[in-house]
Amino acid sequence: MKIIFMGTPDFSVGTLEALLAAGHEVTLAVTQPDKPKGRGKAMQFSAVKEAALAHEIEVYQPKRVREEACIEYLRGYEADIIVVVAFGQILPKEILEMPRYGCVNVHASLLPKYRGAAPIQWAVINGETVTGVTTMRMDEGLDTGDMILKEEVTLAPEETGGSLFERLATVGASLCVKTLEAIEKGTAVYTPQDHTLATHTTIIKKQLGEIDWQKSAQEIERLTRGLNPWPSAYTYLNGKTLKIWRASVVGQEEADKERLVQPQEPGGAKQMEPGCIVEVTKESIDVQTGQGRLRLLEVQLEGKKRMCADAFLRGFQIEAGCRLGKE
Repeated sequence: MKIIFMGTPDFSVGTLEALLAAGHEVTLAVTQPDKPKGRGKAMQFSAVKEAALAHEIEVYQPKRVREEACIEYLRGYEADIIVVVAFGQILPKEILEMPRYGCVNVHASLLPKYRGAAPIQWAVINGETVTGVTTMRMDEGLDTGDMILKEEVTLAPEETGGSLFERLATVGASLCVKTLEAIEKGTAVYTPQDHTLATHTTIIKKQLGEIDWQKSAQEIERLTRGLNPWPSAYTYLNGKTLKIWRASVVGQEEADKERLVQPQEPGGAKQMEPGCIVEVTKESIDVQTGQGRLRLLEVQLEGKKRMCADAFLRGFQIEAGCRLGKE
């Protein structure tokens, strides 16, 4: 089929590559405009733009796809289908109805659950055990179109946002090829979503990474995994940002023994308050949370490299009783 491909981040590239490998003709790649990055503010291409140029595919970067000029530009390509993978803009009705097979989206969740942005990170943060990829025929709503194919993926115990991103990108690429094959053969089945079961996710912002030590150790541990590698979970140590890259929940029996203890005498130290470091060994740092202890295993202090807790402790003195978080 003749395809207009719309996508922007790394997640989209695998699908683009798979469509080309399957023999489809990608006549145009539509992606977000270049953005300045780094201290030098050099303009950076999107991952899809780099991949498209490597395959000598024409690239189009409209600021707003809803503008009439963009709609007319796309109309000139007479595509059989438009494939959309994490493009970053909502398509208007004129584009949705343009190709004869419509527009197909590869969405990184098991719809109708986790419509919207960042479904991969939220699946980890919320403690899902199973997620997956859904292909759907797009309509004017936000991830509300009829579902075509699904594939489930089981999350590993130490799954991070980054590792799940890579796994779902691979699954999505294969599923998209199967979807287009079914559409072309006329065997595709379009299943309406049950909108009463829909859940919605929000965009991930850096502020989400600030750890609230009042939450449970389990919730914070999932946050560290879900926001790894971006934007990362963090707290503060002596006024400096301390990123938490890897952590574990201390066993339930130990956690039960470490419930909140208020000082017995006036002026006594609140040793067990959330955010308080309760134990330091050669290899780890245990922090009291609102429920249970969180063991810090890999950290990064502001201005320093990312390192395992044992290496960090060899170069930085930290003691039980120290508090993490804003002063």
